[in-house]
Amino acid sequence: MKWAGIIKEIRTVCLLSQEDFAKELGVSFTTVNRWETGKSKPSYKALKLIDDYCKKNAVDIDIKKKLAGE
Repeated sequence: MKWAGIIKEIRTVCLLSQEDFAKELGVSFTTVNRWETGKSKPSYKALKLIDDYCKKNAVDIDIKKKLAGE
């Protein structure tokens, strides 16, 4: 699965708008929008923030498995 789909899936499972998800991660709305449209990929720091957010909020999405195509 591509980054755009993974980010969008996490955000929609949490019932958050792009703006709200950006606030939760401490990034801009534009950043989340670019991730979801495939214009950019999250940095390693951003990936850590996303992974921590998923763990903290019991979001059952394993980014590593999604990237591996499982």
